Amino acid sequence: MAAQKRTALIICLLLLTLLAACSPAAAPPAAPPAAPPAEEPVELMISAAASLTDVAAALQEKYKEKAPNVTLTFTLDSSGTLQTQIEEGAPADIFISAAQKQMDALEAAGLLMEGARKNLLENKVVLIVPKDSAKNIASFEDVVSDEVGFISIGESSVPVGQYTEEIYTTLGLWEEVKAKATFGSNVRAVLTVVETGDADCGIVYATDAASSDGVTVVCEAPAGSHQPVVYPAAILDRTTVYDEARTFYDFLSGPEAADIFEAAGFALAE
Repeated sequence: MAAQKRTALIICLLLLTLLAACSPAAAPPAAPPAAPPAEEPVELMISAAASLTDVAAALQEKYKEKAPNVTLTFTLDSSGTLQTQIEEGAPADIFISAAQKQMDALEAAGLLMEGARKNLLENKVVLIVPKDSAKNIASFEDVVSDEVGFISIGESSVPVGQYTEEIYTTLGLWEEVKAKATFGSNVRAVLTVVETGDADCGIVYATDAASSDGVTVVCEAPAGSHQPVVYPAAILDRTTVYDEARTFYDFLSGPEAADIFEAAGFALAE
């Protein structure tokens, strides 16, 4: 009888062992979801007219919120200088010029990405004097009077200089103005000469005048005296980061960039 009980106990133990072996194993704890891979850092090289100096930092700050992996690096100078640098192979993904002439030259040379050029901004040309000037200067025509010894203007390769020459050629006063001129390599250089009082007046863009506490705007250029001041933007065909360049190029026409441009005194191109 005892032997039968031991046999039954052994059989029960064997059955329990088999049942345990056949039971599904407990599932391991679920691993936390993997973090999305970080986007590769990208540097966008932007060649932009010197008159965009004040908006460049604001654009960098705003765009960092939208694309943290993208660094905007601006080269700011006269559009003519930037055109030459691009023609000579300088690294650049986007060009923003203060006039059509320089952009037209790059397009004719086949250096722009096809279908990636647009008019971005508009500006105005103004006559300025030092903040505390006592000179009797009330119009563009007054710069040829005895009140003015020196006038600060842009060089002929600089868009603001080209607009200035066009204005005074239209007014029939270019030769007299040229005889009194001190020439700046870009619009900011022109502005600085007037701020310091080293010239009695100067010709700059409205946005540059608005950025300075050291000058007073006398008036805008006479209507019809020059071509509209339009800033075209384009993606250069040498870019190696087209997707990022296109995204920023589109951002420039969006509402967030518009707020920055308009706060600086630019108008959006129609």
